[in-house]
Amino acid sequence: MTPAQRRNAFLIAMAGLLGFYLWGLTGLPGFGHYPGPYGDIVNAIAVARTHATGVVSAVNFDFRGFDTLGEEYILFVAATGVATVLRHLRSERDRAPTDEAKDRKVPPTSDAVRLTAVVMTGPTVVVGWWLTTHAQTTPSGGFQGGVVLATAFILVYLAGQYLTFERMSPLKVTDAAEAVGAGSFAAVGVGALVVGAAYLTDVLPLGHSPGAINSSGTIALISFFVGIEVAAAFVLICSELLEQTLLVREGGS
Repeated sequence: MTPAQRRNAFLIAMAGLLGFYLWGLTGLPGFGHYPGPYGDIVNAIAVARTHATGVVSAVNFDFRGFDTLGEEYILFVAATGVATVLRHLRSERDRAPTDEAKDRKVPPTSDAVRLTAVVMTGPTVVVGWWLTTHAQTTPSGGFQGGVVLATAFILVYLAGQYLTFERMSPLKVTDAAEAVGAGSFAAVGVGALVVGAAYLTDVLPLGHSPGAINSSGTIALISFFVGIEVAAAFVLICSELLEQTLLVREGGS
């Protein structure tokens, strides 16, 4: 197939896909005209039942907590798969990157990037921690907060300090944090079974008033564990990829 034929085939396929999406959009309800009953039901009962004013978090970590557990383990398995594949490659006749590495001309990190990364690292940690621990009160949660927390570690690397990034996120500690975060979510559900409730039922005290930091029972706890797992998973993936760029193997680069 010639380049022109491949281009034409791509354009035809993209036109068909675009038409399919536009056709699907025509069937959506107008903005502000929600047709389904489930959202109205959740809005009516969520705050009274869970004391969480972050209704999205009440749905994610209570009403459909079992589905959220599966979503968390998708990321867990993905990070484990990346680590497994890259660690297998590191066992293939590694050698010290001396002769080849010393001749590489790596451009230094610009002062603008370094300054921005250093200034933003602290606030990024604070925002990530806040998002992870306030799922019960605001539109936040462990998934969003975990990504922001992982970003703080990436900012350290962008500041030009890979060794500092490596010291702050050793693989063994990152592995353990990811496992603890993922396992603790499941353990919360098992804890409900121990006291005679259904799996992932909120069995902790809901707090005195909705919207308080100590409200919502297990919702806040699960969100915290999810944040730890998500942050550790992304840091682990980045660590593995960065380590691969520093390796030199016999017969290759």
